[in-house]
Amino acid sequence: MAAVATRARALTSAVLAQWPLPDVGDSADKESRGHVLVVAGSHEMPGAALLAAVAALRTGAGKLTIAAPRRVAEGLALAIPEARVLGLAESRAGGFLQAGCKALRPVAPSVASVVLGPGMLDERRSAAFVRAVLPCFRNSLTVLDALAMSAAHGGPFDQPVVMTPHAGEMAHLSGLSKETINADPLRVAREAAARWNACVVLKGPTTYLALPDGTAWRFDGGTAGLATSGSGDTLAGLIGGLAARGAPPLQAAAWGVLLHAHAGHALRKRQGPLGYLARELSGEVPALMAQLARRDQPRTVRR
Repeated sequence: MAAVATRARALTSAVLAQWPLPDVGDSADKESRGHVLVVAGSHEMPGAALLAAVAALRTGAGKLTIAAPRRVAEGLALAIPEARVLGLAESRAGGFLQAGCKALRPVAPSVASVVLGPGMLDERRSAAFVRAVLPCFRNSLTVLDALAMSAAHGGPFDQPVVMTPHAGEMAHLSGLSKETINADPLRVAREAAARWNACVVLKGPTTYLALPDGTAWRFDGGTAGLATSGSGDTLAGLIGGLAARGAPPLQAAAWGVLLHAHAGHALRKRQGPLGYLARELSGEVPALMAQLARRDQPRTVRR
């Protein structure tokens, strides 16, 4: 850690223009653009799975599979006709059961990225489910959000993982107070990344991205309207979709954070600073990606 710069580097549109996403080419089919699996939702929050899944498709991922509790799976299949939807076993409280892993194993070889956690209930059982299912996806990049992040209590990860906590979730995971986290979020993000061997996206007014080796970026260009129900589910889906396209953990997280924020700014400009909905964010993403892709790319960003 001593050799790592004390400050985090600023994440900007200019940085991403110099850090292009993997180019699949104009003739790419859906297979080459990546298959993303979203494991999310509950009977109380089925919309979380919908928001994450649609966001993943809006990044340009080629194929989408959703795994959701059985009692909401049919509704999600009707709401997102682009997706294959699997209904998984659930606890009485609405959490995923480890028995659901069996249904996911057949799709694992084709999956490039996995989004786990949005809208999950029953923390104990869902965390056990996540720990059981992770080994099936060692060759995929996994985004852990919401209750799925509780799997970190089992120790450091031995596969590519992105975690997306806000300060309250980080407090729950780390045992630190929110006041301690907010006082020095960069240090907390770096320590968490090293402890869990993951790319950590610590969300807040300024968002910090950290890798286990201490590499860190900061983004402070958000907008207050993004602090709304479902916004984090959308961000998790964006990161998962970008990973499905072949972006490594830090790049997928960086692009996801900036696209999410810029979508908020676009809606703020048209609708006002507050009151736009998380469901509206994803629709802004394709145009924003195209704008960044049109910029000159004189060099490659140093990770």
